[in-house]
Amino acid sequence: MSRRAPLAGAALAALLLAFTTAGAPPTWSEGELKTLKSLWIAQLGAPPADPSNRVADDPAAARLGEALFSDARLSANGKVSCASCHQPDRAFTDARPTGRGIGAGARRTMPVAPAAYSPWQFWDGRADSLWAQALGPVENPVEHGFTRTEVARVVAAHYRGPYESLFGPMPDLSDRRRFPLRASPVGDAAARAAWARMTPADQAAVDRVFADFGKAVAAYERTLKVRPGRFDDYLAGVFGAPGRHASLSPDEAAGLRLFIGKARCATCHNGPLLTNNGFANTGVPARPGAAPDHGRAAGVRQVVDDPFNCKGRYSDAQGEGCDELEFAVVDDPAQVRAYKVPSLRGVRRRAPYMHAGQFATLDQVLDHYSRAPAAPEGVSELRTLDLSADERRQIVAFLRTLDEQPERRP
Repeated sequence: MSRRAPLAGAALAALLLAFTTAGAPPTWSEGELKTLKSLWIAQLGAPPADPSNRVADDPAAARLGEALFSDARLSANGKVSCASCHQPDRAFTDARPTGRGIGAGARRTMPVAPAAYSPWQFWDGRADSLWAQALGPVENPVEHGFTRTEVARVVAAHYRGPYESLFGPMPDLSDRRRFPLRASPVGDAAARAAWARMTPADQAAVDRVFADFGKAVAAYERTLKVRPGRFDDYLAGVFGAPGRHASLSPDEAAGLRLFIGKARCATCHNGPLLTNNGFANTGVPARPGAAPDHGRAAGVRQVVDDPFNCKGRYSDAQGEGCDELEFAVVDDPAQVRAYKVPSLRGVRRRAPYMHAGQFATLDQVLDHYSRAPAAPEGVSELRTLDLSADERRQIVAFLRTLDEQPERRP
């Protein structure tokens, strides 16, 4: 007994030490603390100004935009609104691999709340403002399936007062020879033919209402807040800020350390929204049977040519403050199958993942990043990480701390 007792005591001491270490708050180096502070939502601030939209922060425009956002009359079947896919209780997505409106889309629905902070919209960045983004789905045949003249008529019939108080008089749409019921330059064959018969002045009048519709929707979307998660409450404690504090479990802390270290997640998922708002080819496989999709390589061409971009005639910027568009790079091979780096805020509730819902779970995403397979087209930016099953589990545990907390009452 006398010889075994010290061994038993040593084993107990080791067990207690392990328990104490596992339960102790994590310690961070000076460099790690700097990185952590950059990820804190307290660093976020207000969305950047949008010089292309003079009503971007007008409360009256936001009220009009909120009504338009939820109005299913702005669709061919009267059943699809912006809110059909951007559902508030699903972090403004729809829990589908690809969006579904009138028909099935080709890409995943992106969350709305962080979008006001990004210079580029859509997975391929083919719009350079929130209001220009709002226009695309309306005319898309598998989303709203609507046309520009139909949008103008819905606004005239149901929102004339608030519209005109913001944007001025609407055109008189009563003459159907001048303003056909269904006309659009990007619609079906009949809608395109009807649009072609309109005079340039009448086309411009409808385009103006169409653009103003988008600007009102954007004003509403700019009011949507990205709320803090338990991760931010933890950082509030780390940096001695007032308010609600929280702790991280050993797995969550280990996952955070991997996120900013070995796993290199923070290389792209950085800043308070955990995105650099850039584009990356991460070797994600194409969906079986999907049409060719070149990502940013095609999107940058579209945004440069878009009549509703920052430098277009319907922009309020008048050519000023359009630096992102001015210096947009075209024909860069790295843009092939590069897609927007999404915010990770609320990521747990946004399954499935990637630009076309290719992965059902976060563990599948991390497995892909760990293996870093070759891209189906272009060159993947990933490098093999060889994350163990435990390390992937720990990173997922950390990502769950990014879920938004219930709104706090004063």
